[in-house]
Amino acid sequence: MKGKHKAPLKERLRAGELTIGSWITLGHPSIAEILAGAGFDWLAVDMEHSAITLSEAQGLIQAIELGGSVPLVRVGSNDPNEIKRVLDAGAHGVIVPMVNSREDALRAVNAANYPPHGVRGVGLARAQGYGLGFERYKAWLRENCVVIVQIEHADALRNLDAILTTKGVDAFIVGPYDLSGSLGRPGEFDHPEVISALEKVKEAAARTGTLSGFHVIPPDWGEASARIAEGYRFIGFSLDTLFLGASCGEGLKNLRRLSFA
Repeated sequence: MKGKHKAPLKERLRAGELTIGSWITLGHPSIAEILAGAGFDWLAVDMEHSAITLSEAQGLIQAIELGGSVPLVRVGSNDPNEIKRVLDAGAHGVIVPMVNSREDALRAVNAANYPPHGVRGVGLARAQGYGLGFERYKAWLRENCVVIVQIEHADALRNLDAILTTKGVDAFIVGPYDLSGSLGRPGEFDHPEVISALEKVKEAAARTGTLSGFHVIPPDWGEASARIAEGYRFIGFSLDTLFLGASCGEGLKNLRRLSFA
């Protein structure tokens, strides 16, 4: 279960260290190999907004691990069965969407952990060495599995301190599109209401001492740098399809400019 990092992701989060990852929405292992090879600290397999199946997710997790990055899964919902299955497939942690209350946060933490620390059922799948390494995995789980909650709804803004101080929550990540959408301003990141909401999140993170994250959607290193300067330390930098589309579009535009000048 070990990657090639100097320390496990959970330890790096506890230390407040900056980590940079990205999102995978295409279910081919070559995508995972390419992104892991690029040097991302972690990669999140997206099972909320993609057509990736559980079987495909396991193959992506394997490719991410082999590439020296930390495999996470953004599950489709805060569902104990879904969380259990992706962790059994070998994910080192989960990113859980729409966590709007302490109860939601506890549900996610409990789903990731075995009793007495949670309610997760015991399976003997890839994570447990297919039955040959359960005791080793059980010890690994307590020290290494990460639970990241997504703050992406107006309801969460009213419960920030309760969510962020829930034992077992390692960090949070802002989902900017859904957060702005819940305020009736989808994608309007410069709107005063959206700016105010993000300020509330940053204030709560500082107040509770919780490591904060942000998913920078466009492949814009300048915007990512600005979020880091604001204090975010768990940075999701764009996603596979946008890297592909933006790079192709920019290259083609420049080529046509040269060819037809």
